[in-house]
Amino acid sequence: MSSTSHSAESHPVAANLERVLPRSALLTDLYQLTMLDAYLAQGMLDQAVFEFFVRRMPENRSFLMAAGLEQLLDFLENLTFSATEIEWLAATGRFSDRLPEYLSEFRFRGDVYAMPEGTTFFADEPAVQIVASLPEAQFIETRLINLIHYQTLVASKAARCVLAAPGKLLVDFGLRRAHGAEAGLLAARAAFIAGFSGTSNVLASAQFGIPMYGTMAHSFVQAHASEVDAFEQFARTFPAGTTLLIDTYDTVAGARRVTELVAKLRPLGINIRAVRLDSGDLATLARRVREILDGNGCEDVGIFCSGSLNEYILAQQFGDDVPVDGFGIGTHLDVSADAPYLDCAYKIEEYAGMARRKRSTGKSTWPGRKQVYREFDAGGGLRNDLVALADEQATGRSLLEPVMRGGKRVAAPLPLSEVRAYAAAELAALPETMHDPSVRIAYPVEISALLQALATRVDHAFA
Repeated sequence: MSSTSHSAESHPVAANLERVLPRSALLTDLYQLTMLDAYLAQGMLDQAVFEFFVRRMPENRSFLMAAGLEQLLDFLENLTFSATEIEWLAATGRFSDRLPEYLSEFRFRGDVYAMPEGTTFFADEPAVQIVASLPEAQFIETRLINLIHYQTLVASKAARCVLAAPGKLLVDFGLRRAHGAEAGLLAARAAFIAGFSGTSNVLASAQFGIPMYGTMAHSFVQAHASEVDAFEQFARTFPAGTTLLIDTYDTVAGARRVTELVAKLRPLGINIRAVRLDSGDLATLARRVREILDGNGCEDVGIFCSGSLNEYILAQQFGDDVPVDGFGIGTHLDVSADAPYLDCAYKIEEYAGMARRKRSTGKSTWPGRKQVYREFDAGGGLRNDLVALADEQATGRSLLEPVMRGGKRVAAPLPLSEVRAYAAAELAALPETMHDPSVRIAYPVEISALLQALATRVDHAFA
């Protein structure tokens, strides 16, 4: 695979690229604004605590990986209503005169506690906690879920691919099938955090510094008079190293043509780095192509596979005996095809110093401001988690960390390389039984006795 990489933070062009993520405060649900208007009418401006969590794990998931926090913090720091937006809202006739006046000075001035990106987590565990005035904490709900949910969904899917194909080159190929430009961009970021090697998405490389990979399309081969001519012209265009797509007509014949071309071009300093297989029985073809390459002095030419791949196929069909060096994962990754959504929520847990609890059937919550504590075994592996009240004493590593105070970040964003290294350590700590994507393992998450007692008291208070 051909690749390039650079640091977006250090590149002079990256800072001036067009933003794909919208910043308009109007990117929200109507009821966030109607609730703000009602809160203002009643003078309900006291401090509230809201938490984002997943109610239930998807049927085929043993763990989730947190992602999207960086985009959430950027949203919160820059959240304002423009004069044009306020004028438009007023013109709808839906709101009282007090709302436009309030929105003219609106900022997020609250505190945020969150699990660092790359953290593995489970159902019932708050991954993001917001402490702010009730109107501020309420208004950000829609965009918060939108940003955290999607990247967490993709990072979790990507992490499963990483565990299913350890040590392999994994590349995000999903932009063309993603549900929009923002989704394609953020999917590349989430996958890289989870351990993918890079992306085909050029803008993601420019903005986030993710290594960029690419090959050729079948159309390039078809546009030429012969397959071998297409191969040679492409290799000559990129002499430092390229990957040739060899399954347009006949994969085995294509492999033989590559070996002949390598013998012709190698003395000229033109390097063919790998071949790509994109159709058919990929595992069987990979073995046959490897035989052809090795038998003709092309031991250094790698094999890269793509074509409707996912973690199940990687685990079941590409064992150690299949000579494949890397994979392009597209559609199944960017839309998380087998689990396209999480049953997640953002709920109020405290208002004006009093714990609150939702008791709806199948959607009840644990009240109060909380912390998640994680215990490890002697080898550093995950043992169990405890969801407890934020002010109670518990052993283990606390997962929710302060990331914003008074509407300002407490620290500069970490380089993605550091976030990625942290995520790798998180995956390494998972029980090995969780590495099999086809088996769901229930991880022990306990609710502290004090939290359970608080829930009982709240139930009685709001009976």
